[in-house]
Amino acid sequence: QVQVVESGGGLVQPGGSLRLSCAASGSIFSITVMAWYRQAPGKERELVAGITSGTTNYADSVKGRFTISRDLAKRTVFLQMNSLKPEDTAVYYCKFVSLRNNNYWGQGTQVTVSS
Repeated sequence: QVQVVESGGGLVQPGGSLRLSCAASGSIFSITVMAWYRQAPGKERELVAGITSGTTNYADSVKGRFTISRDLAKRTVFLQMNSLKPEDTAVYYCKFVSLRNNNYWGQGTQVTVSS
């Protein structure tokens, strides 16, 4: 059974930083994509950042402020979030995609940006 667990969320003041981590355990057949999504109250879930072999992509709203990275050997993906804004407040989810195109989601971690 596959488990995906996020950590690192919390409350931070505007302009501050947080680093999210997400690790997968269990049997996943060759991870091809790791990604972070977020969902704010009353809004749809949106892609924040994704990483595959050698490439990354970001939502326009976070470019230059967020950085996605990964440790494939540890099956872990990170999201460094700098210069946080109140509009970044959301539940952040990570997703792993396997070579067999199975999606594995974490349970989410709350990020709140407020003074």
